[in-house]
Amino acid sequence: MAERGEQGSDGKQAATEAGSGAVRLDELFELQAELNKRIGFDASALRKKFDALEAGRWLNDYIAAASNELEELRDCTFWKHWCSEARQGKRFAIHDLQNARVEVIDLLFFWISLAQCLGLDAADVRNLYLQKLQVNHDRQSSSYSMQAKTESDNRTIVLDD
Repeated sequence: MAERGEQGSDGKQAATEAGSGAVRLDELFELQAELNKRIGFDASALRKKFDALEAGRWLNDYIAAASNELEELRDCTFWKHWCSEARQGKRFAIHDLQNARVEVIDLLFFWISLAQCLGLDAADVRNLYLQKLQVNHDRQSSSYSMQAKTESDNRTIVLDD
């Protein structure tokens, strides 16, 4: 892959760290914002002046799209309990790894878009992720139970303003 700033064979700028091949989350958010702007969703403008109605419209569109991609990912396995592959003991086996990987990337496109609909950037996502990670570890340390679950621990997860 080309280093950042070089153009690939398709004429587009490569989105990788120089030499490492790793892409930072903030780069992905920038690239997704560019793509989304081409279809009419301006994440930067929404972040500057949040409009709950506009955000909700785009959020629901991206939820529908992500839901479809999730189903396409599941279809890369033999998930139907009535199919012959399931009866042969292959239920849940991945039969199309290449497509499954692409579907996960499609989900990433929509996941970033969902975050952008809520006015989040890459730094916000990292911040919230680390807070939620701690909550999840705490839940595991305290014998997490669905019956005893409340959302009170999630209420402590907030953006630093």
